[in-house]
Amino acid sequence: MSNQWRKYQGVLVSAKAPHQEIFTQGLNSEIKKNNAFFARWITNFDCKKELDFWYLIQDKKMEINDYSSNTRNQIRKGLKNFEIRKITLDKMIESAYVIYKTVFQLYNTANKIKSLQEFNDDLLPAFDYWGVYRNNMLVGFAQNRVFDDCCDYSTIKILPIYAKEYPFYALFYTMNNYYLAEQKLRYVTDGTKSISHQTNIQEFLVKKFKFRKAYCYLHIKYNPFFGLMVSCLFPFRKILSVFHFSFIRNINSILLQEKIRRNCQKELLC
Repeated sequence: MSNQWRKYQGVLVSAKAPHQEIFTQGLNSEIKKNNAFFARWITNFDCKKELDFWYLIQDKKMEINDYSSNTRNQIRKGLKNFEIRKITLDKMIESAYVIYKTVFQLYNTANKIKSLQEFNDDLLPAFDYWGVYRNNMLVGFAQNRVFDDCCDYSTIKILPIYAKEYPFYALFYTMNNYYLAEQKLRYVTDGTKSISHQTNIQEFLVKKFKFRKAYCYLHIKYNPFFGLMVSCLFPFRKILSVFHFSFIRNINSILLQEKIRRNCQKELLC
């Protein structure tokens, strides 16, 4: 596979950071060779035009006094209640799956929960891992991908029984400080606009940690058969949206993504 692409859940996604340009020559053959449903990428990262697709980023180094007084108090309570530290891959393999499984079961999502083996297979040595500890017990973790002068907060899970004791405040404050102030990376990101499930974390990051939306254009190149299916189902997306079976919810996520792509395409043509 080209080093521009990686396969994730049957889809080719960019292996580059969002701010780096993707070259799409030979993309049809890449899709065919990898038996992918489609390839997805973005252009014009952090453009000034307000679009229907974005990455959530923080690119400013912040001191504790840069936060609101309420957020400062919550950060301090979180740091008092929990210890945040980098941990090893072996520690993740040993203790993280039960946290992932507990949190995942609370999601309203069409995605399928990973088995223990699938979860461990996704724990790659190239990632950074952070642990959230309460009384020397791991109660949460973060899996971060550092590349191309940025950091992607790929996966964050904390046991919900501790949520009211401010662990997220302690974790995000510590990681932001590490990557932006100490490592001097260009930005950190919590990923793209969520399509497959509802999440409150991005609203939390905007309100409390002053993350912002870096708007960009979404592009998709389909496998011909899969693209035909999307085109046929797209006019019926409102009807399909009332059904909540797992298979239909997957289709609804794909159709929502297609709607976003079409909106971006219209903006490009303006």
